[in-house]
Formats: sequence, structure tokens, C-alpha cells
Amino acid sequence: MHRVVVDEPYKFVPPYRRRWFSKLFRLWLKPFLRSKYGLVDYTFTGLEHLRNSLAAGEGILLCPNHSRDADPLLIGMICKTTPCHVYSMASWHIFNQSTLDATVVRLLGGFSVFREGIDREALDTAVQIVARAERPLVIFPEGVISRSNDRLLPLMDGVSFIARMAARKRAELAPSSRVVVIPVGIRYELLSDPETSAGPSLTRIEQQTFWNTHEDQPLLERIRRLGSALLAAREVEILGEARVGTIRSRIRSLIDNVLQPYERRWFGKRRSGDVVIRVKDLRVAILPELLSGELSPQETRERWKVLTNCYYCQTLSLYPEGYLDPEERGQVTPERIVETVHRLEEDLTDRVTLRPEWRVHFNIGDPIPAEAGKKARGEDPLLKELRQRMLQLLRIQDWWQMDPMTTLED
Repeated sequence: MHRVVVDEPYKFVPPYRRRWFSKLFRLWLKPFLRSKYGLVDYTFTGLEHLRNSLAAGEGILLCPNHSRDADPLLIGMICKTTPCHVYSMASWHIFNQSTLDATVVRLLGGFSVFREGIDREALDTAVQIVARAERPLVIFPEGVISRSNDRLLPLMDGVSFIARMAARKRAELAPSSRVVVIPVGIRYELLSDPETSAGPSLTRIEQQTFWNTHEDQPLLERIRRLGSALLAAREVEILGEARVGTIRSRIRSLIDNVLQPYERRWFGKRRSGDVVIRVKDLRVAILPELLSGELSPQETRERWKVLTNCYYCQTLSLYPEGYLDPEERGQVTPERIVETVHRLEEDLTDRVTLRPEWRVHFNIGDPIPAEAGKKARGEDPLLKELRQRMLQLLRIQDWWQMDPMTTLED
């Protein structure tokens, strides 16, 4: 399990404002992306939108989709090609993984945000950066890694809040200028055969689950059988027995059986809807208890078990329904196949052992002007417009609208 929750008091990490390191890092960026992630080629469409906003001195929020852990460093390729420098908001846990990672993120313009509470220092810093048009500010509006290049998760409202507040301040500082939100679509294209890119990983997973290996079977059949077996193992652990039914209905039932008792305990009622939001709310409720120092060792272990179960529920929710079913969601692409195998391997081992070669396509959209002031009641028009633009740039359907697991019913 990736350590996404930190049991230490939060301390804001401000951005590093000098540019020497980001200039130096660009010399190393392409070889690093090739060796660590297998990214070997890049195409860019719409860079003129970013260049024009920079030339006009506008306050800029740069909002890409977030399907891979490589995405934050990939923004460096946009910076190198434009050229420009950026700041970025990074989850607090990133600064607690290793001293080297924390140092590099900060030197590249990253600053911390505490996702399990209201982080006024991070919000104020973000608003000031955009209002002063100091540099573009990068925010991944999905809030988590979707792990699916053909799916866009619900967008968090922090983007529109920062944009509106920055627009108000920008109007005071430079009445003739504006704040804009620039959507970015990042798509990955597999450059190798899916069998060679995913088959060895499947064999390793099969061996780890004490199966015979099945190299003689079609790749999709191996993935379906293995995914079903792993889900059944989780059902036996949590529910006492494996269930029957469609994969998606079983996942939904398993998640609710885990999360709803916690929600009754901490919120007084069961909840439904988007799992990422439900898990985030539980973390917000539980983390202060862990940081208080008042829990017994047994209670502390119990809280960590709750957080671990929440993490696994979130990972389960990120398997899109029908992703490998051509009758459900259209063509099953090589990219979807390899994504799914890598997701299975990462969920089991916290790492991906194969790094096939990929081409990355950047599609940068028209700027969306931000209106100053408070959000009107109902659906946020800026977020709605941003979502539609991002879907168009990615050339995908809105899976969130079609997936019953992510329909908000609270």
C-alpha cells in the first residue's frame, strides 16, 4: 500500500522560487522519463494557447488529467517546450516519502497541500501566485491518479475556488488582465506489443497467487480470470465468502460493506456515491484522532486498519466498468490492456516491474476565463466547462456520468 496518509503534524512546505534547478533539471528530464517510465516520444498540440496567455501576462492555472504517476514530471516537457517555469500543488505525503523526493519536488516549484483538512497557507499561496501572474500554477483537478487514460474522475472544487479568488485579486492588481484556467489532456500511446508488455507481469502475478501460469491462454482471458480470483480473495477476507454476480456489482457491494460501517461510526449515517470523496471524508475524520496522541496503541492500530481498508476500497473503485469489454465501452485498446495489468500488479506489490515504451500526446486547450467572486449555487459552471474541455481534449466519453458507482446520491 502506498503511504498516502502521514501520521505527523502537518507543516506547510513553501515553494522554492528560484529557477536554476528547474533549468538544470530539463537537461536530465528526457533520459530520466525514458529510464523510469519508458516514455520515449512526445507530441504537442495547442501550445500557442499557453504561450499567448503567458505573453499577455495572465494569471494561469494549468489543469491536466492525472492517469499515471509520471504526470507531474511530464509537465516539465511542457515547460521545456513552451518554454516557461511553473509552480505546482503537491500532496503533503509526497514530502514525507524520502528526503531526495521532497527536495526535488520543492526545487521544481512544488509546495505542499494538506488534503485531509483546510490548508489556508497552501490556498493563500496558490491564490497569490495566480493573482500576481508569477508563473502558471499546475493543479491536477481529479485529486488522485485515475490510473485509466480513457476515464476522467470527478473534478475537485479547489480549482474553481483558487481561480475565483485569484481573479478577484488580479482585478485589483491589473484591471486590464485576467485569470484563466487552461485544460490539458495527456494521453499515452503504447509503442510495443501488449503481449510482451503485459504477459510477463501476468505470469509473475499468477505465480505469486500460487496458480499455474497460463501463457497458452489469450491475454484478456488471463486478466479476467486473475482479476476475478483476486476480488474473490478480498471478498473472503472481508465478507467471509466469495460472492456471485457481475464484477462491478461485487466491487460495489464489497466497498459498501467496508465503508458504510465506518461512515455510520464517524458520520452517523451510511453514504453512497463517489468512492474517492467518501474515502477522503473518512480520512479527514480519522486523522485528527491519530495526530492527537490520545489513542492507546490498540486504538492506533485499529485506526490504521481502517485507513488501510479505505485505501483498498479506493483502488477497487478505480477499475472502470467494462474497460476490457468491447460491448460495454467500445474498442479494447492495447493501452487499456497494459494499464489494467499494471494496475493489478501495483495493487498487489506496490510496484510495476515492466516499463514498455510509450509516446505521450499533450493536447492543450483554449483558456477558460475565471470570474471573480463567489460560486453560485448548484453546479459550478467553471468546473463544468473545464470537465467538458478536458473530455474533448482526451477524446473520451464521460465515464463518470455512466458509472453507477460514482453517481452522487448523498
